[in-house]
This record gives sequence, structure tokens and C-alpha cells, in this order.
Amino acid sequence: MKKKTLAITLILALFLALVSMPLSAQDRWDGSDELDVNPLECMGAEMMDDEDGEEMMDMPEYDGGMVAMGDMDMAGQDIVVVDVPKLIGIGYFGATTLGQQQAAEELGNVSVSTDGPTDANIDDQIQVIDSYITQGVDGILFAANDPVAIAPVLRRALEAGIYVVGYDANSEPDARQWFVNQAEFNGIGKALIDSLVDQKGEDASFGIVTSTFTTPNQARWVSEMWAYASECFPDLDWLETLEAQEDAGLSFQQAQTLINKYGEDLDGIIGLTSVATPASADAVNQADVCEDVAVVGLALPNAMKPYVSTGCVRDVILWNPVDLGYAALYVLRAVVDGEFQPGDSSVMAGKLGELMVVNGSEVLLGPPFVYNMDNIDDFDF
Repeated sequence: MKKKTLAITLILALFLALVSMPLSAQDRWDGSDELDVNPLECMGAEMMDDEDGEEMMDMPEYDGGMVAMGDMDMAGQDIVVVDVPKLIGIGYFGATTLGQQQAAEELGNVSVSTDGPTDANIDDQIQVIDSYITQGVDGILFAANDPVAIAPVLRRALEAGIYVVGYDANSEPDARQWFVNQAEFNGIGKALIDSLVDQKGEDASFGIVTSTFTTPNQARWVSEMWAYASECFPDLDWLETLEAQEDAGLSFQQAQTLINKYGEDLDGIIGLTSVATPASADAVNQADVCEDVAVVGLALPNAMKPYVSTGCVRDVILWNPVDLGYAALYVLRAVVDGEFQPGDSSVMAGKLGELMVVNGSEVLLGPPFVYNMDNIDDFDF
């Protein structure tokens, strides 16, 4: 009996020790624990400058895929491109489609259309891409629902002589030629954590509403947030990460779950999709806890205007998705024309000017942008 009592006591002691661990020692159980991270400096020094004031960056070797070259040189020729995002019917990918259409109009020699699943389902996305390989388009743009699962069908596209460029959510690098990254993952992670800390303090308790644990960009943001917070704000209390499948109703329910489950212990909710953030803001607003729970996240300005204008949400972190779609099509056109090749350090993208290459085969759109009460009405998407 004494041994049993001692065993129970030891188990309880171990449990209490685990729940009282600092953020850096906890287990997130969110699917991103094993990802490589590169957290930024706590004070915001993202790059070291040399004596001439130029940014010191090592250019990694190109690690993208190669398209099978046919007999026809397509430089300057009319091309047909299909865009296959994670899903259609939401504002975010409506904005990227708009950007692609603007780029096509400027270029004058590209016909681009958007097609994809109505839910963020990787199997459905693969089927859509496969059908366009059969039809024989010249180029494919994509935003992956799963970086590994999508890779085989993209490799088949390359083998069929189809140019492949990703944006928003990457695949395995060798399954596409280039990926247009809206903002580097560590920059997004830092911006989200800094906003939360600025609003609720260095010991805030927060939960996350994400898409899925396997969605590539969300998983990377979570991993970079964890690494940055562990180094810079170890007293933050990372409560829970919940999946919501980029579904508005489920995102609202998951935010309600956090509010009801943690009550006064909840200081903030971080939304990692353009659907989860406004849904979380709506849940916080309906629960009448705007003054107690800060909503921080990635979202389109139009969806967040009602909450920013009333002060329920202070700011929204994102980038311009119209520019993201615009840049992706310009990159694909430059690849087809032979103007952008492995080893290049930059690419010209129309009105966006020169975009830099990072991480071997990624084109960086730019740093994250903060929408707030002062500027959010200047944007309409």
C-alpha cells in the first residue's frame, strides 16, 4: 500500500513539474516540433551589415526542380497557366487570383485561370492538378495543402514539360522550380509574438487557431513562433493549438473552445489563417471579452475592418495577397522566358520591382505588413 501511495505521489509530482515548466520545455503537440527554425534576434536585428552597409547574406545553392525541356522555345510566346490554390471561394485566394489577372493583363502573353477544391483537401487538390497535366497547360501555379503529398503530382508536371511555381504554401523544393514566399517564416513568427507581448505582456497565456498541423506555412510559423518566444519571452504560456481546417464555422467554434476552457487565464488568441483570425475576433466580440483577450493574427483587411474600427482588435499582420499572386505569375513568365534561372539572386516583377532570392529557390515578396486603425481603410481586399 505504501509503494502504491509513493508511486501516485511521484506521478503527481511529475505532472506538476511538467505543467509548471517554462514555455521552452513544454510540448506543443501541434505537428511542427521537428521543423528547422531560424529565430530572429530579440531586439529586431534581422541581418548583420558589413562596413559598406550592404546586407551580408550567403546565397544557398538552388534546390528547386527542373522542367523537362521540349523542342519548342516558349520565350515570348503566348502561354496558358492554371492556378491551383488550397481552395477556392475565400477572400484570400480571391485576392491572389486578382493579382495574377493584373499581371497577365500587363504581360499580354499569358492566359491564367484559377481552379481548385472547394475545401482545403489535399486529395482533391492533387486531382485538379493531375487533370491539368492531362490537358497539357504550359504552367502551373499552386499553394499546397500538404508539402509532401502534393510533391509527386508536381514532379509529374515538371516531367511533362510544365513550368511549376508555388506561392503562399510550399511543396518539397524539388517538386517545383521556384516558390514565392510572402514573408520569411521567422519574420511572421516574430511579428505575431511581438504584437501579443506588446498588448498583453511577457507572461501572457494564449492559444492558437490554425488550419491543420500539416499545412506547410502554418506549421512553419508555429515552429518559428515557438523558437522566438522560447528565446525572447520564456514566460509566455502556450496553452493549446487547435485545428480548424480553414473553415469559418469551425474556426469560430475553436476560438469559443479556448474562451470557455481557459476563461480569465486566456490573454490572447493567435489566428494563423485568413479565416481563423476574423472568426476568432467574432468569437471574442460575441463573448464580450475584447478588453481581456487580444486577437492577433493573419487576415485580410476587409474581414477585420469591423473589429479594428471598434477597437476589439488592435492590428492585423499579413502581406498584400494581390501582390503575392501578381509576383507568382511574373516569376513563372520570367522562368519561361529564360530571364530567371538557377543561381540568380533576384528577379524583376513588374510594378513590384526587383525581388530577392532567399533559401536557394525562394523569391521573397517582402516583410510582413501591419494593418491597423490608421491604415486599414486604405485597402480593399
